[in-house]
Parts: sequence; C-alpha cells; structure tokens
Amino acid sequence: MQHPRQHQHPGDFRRRIPDDARIGHWAAPDGWVLRRFDWPVATPRGHLLFQGGRGDTFEKYLETFAHLHARGWSVTSFDWRGQGGSGRLSDNPRVGHADDFGVFVDDLAAFWRDWSIGREGPRIVLGHSMGGFLILRALLDGAIDPAAAILVAPMLGLKSPVGAVWGGKIARFMARIGRPERAAWGGNERPASIATRQNLLTHDKTRYADEQWWYTQKPEIRLGPPSWAWVAESFAATAALAEDPRIATMTTPLLMLVADADGLVDAHTAIRIARQLPDAALVRFKSGTAHEILRETDAVRDRALIVIDGFLKSRARA
Repeated sequence: MQHPRQHQHPGDFRRRIPDDARIGHWAAPDGWVLRRFDWPVATPRGHLLFQGGRGDTFEKYLETFAHLHARGWSVTSFDWRGQGGSGRLSDNPRVGHADDFGVFVDDLAAFWRDWSIGREGPRIVLGHSMGGFLILRALLDGAIDPAAAILVAPMLGLKSPVGAVWGGKIARFMARIGRPERAAWGGNERPASIATRQNLLTHDKTRYADEQWWYTQKPEIRLGPPSWAWVAESFAATAALAEDPRIATMTTPLLMLVADADGLVDAHTAIRIARQLPDAALVRFKSGTAHEILRETDAVRDRALIVIDGFLKSRARA
C-alpha cells in the first residue's frame, strides 16, 4: 500500500491544490455540471467521497484530504449544485437557493454510481453538516451503498431562536409572501446570533482565514446566506428525516461526530438519531468546539481525526 508524501504535513496543503490532484467536472443526468476534486493514490486502501455543508467548497477541506490521502485513501469531492463551482440556483450568485433537497440526493446518487465503477476496495462516504444530512437521507433511500459512513456535525436539525417548529412556520411564511429565492438574512450564518461567523464555525483563526484566502483567489466560488426557500426546506426535510422509521433498520456502519455547543445545527436531534441507528458510534465534543469540527483548533481536530482513523481501520471493509 502506498502512503504518499508522508514527509509533508497536511497543513502544507491548506492554501494550495496538491500537484497530483485534479479539479474537473461531472455532468448530472439532467446536464447540470458540477465541479469535482480527485486526489488518487496509486495503490489505495480504499476510496473516500467527501461532501461539505451548505455554502462549502472542497478547498476548505484540503488539510483533511491530505490527512486521509497520506493514510492511503483516494479522496474525491464535489461542490453541491448551486454552490462553489457548481453553478447557482438563483439569479443572485451570493444566495444559496434550493427549494427541494431531493435534487441534491439525486446528484449524490448519480455521482456515486458513476464514481463507484471500477473502484476496488472499500468505498466510504464522509459528510459535514448539510452533507451529513444528505448522506443519511441517501442511505435511508438506498441511493448509495458505502462500506461505512461518517457524519461530522450533521444537519439533522437546525438551531432557531424560536425553536424548530416556529422556525419552520416563519420560513414557509416568508417564502410565500415574497420571492422565495431572496436572501433570508445578511452575512452571518444564522440570524439573531450575537456570535461572529468565525465563532459559529471554528475557534481557529488561521483555519478560518484559509477560507477567506480561497475566496480572494477564487471569488466566483463564494456563497452568502441561504434563501428563504432553502431555510423552509431545511426545516421540513430535517423534521421528516428525524421521524423516519427506516432509521431503526439502517445497517450501514456509521460514525457520527457531534459538537454539543454547535450554534448552527441541533446537536440534541443528532444525538437522538445516532442512538436509534443499529450500528452507529457517537462521539461528542462537549466544549471548545464549534460547527466545523474538522477545521477547529488542533486539539479538537486531532481528536476527531484519531476517531475517524480508528473507525476506518475497524469498519471500512469492502
């Protein structure tokens, strides 16, 4: 098994695309073109598909990709439809719009089918935030068939200053009374929050700055707030998944990392769902951890990677 570039620290890749990685495109069945990232290993121990959250781009996770690649995993990722380098679903390039998350699940299912062809060894899927929600939904639908799945701070419920039920009602009302694709709020990750965007995402100022650096280099990949339609759909879709009886019968080995103090997604709902899954390991980060666990301070991030490495070693089999 090849373990490339072990002399280089994963942090060396935070602001550059690896020389042996490729950025390309993939066309969905309806012709929509999504931007993709591939970092192969010549003789891999397996293949890992990473999917980020709302507004994310794969550049934000190059450091994590480097960690996994150095341990023998070929890594692939794509920007979700409507964000990053995968076009937009509204006329405003800074608004993250979607009125039906089913299109994301369809993209994931089709990409998974194409990507899986000819790949020997275990195929793993890892999702952060919205990516975690979409992966779990795809698993329940039987749309993907990984050997194992990892969900990091999954969006299985949303934080709202008025609670999820009223938050959903308000979002649906706001989507109906105006253009549903208009921005739901200003620049922060959520309304009515006294926390800065950085503190909602990570306590590590340098990793937060990496994201801003990439936006300076590639301003076209930057996204701002969600639309009212996206907010309404997120409340509705997560509420439906939380009550899905198929959760109790899903047999895919799963690891879930949850930040108890997450200011963006509902950690309590994620914990409840993890405990209902037949084959799930739940790891909680009780303090000093914001939403982006894999972009947190070294102490938090290192613990998360140790847990992920252990899970892959024990559960990731073809």
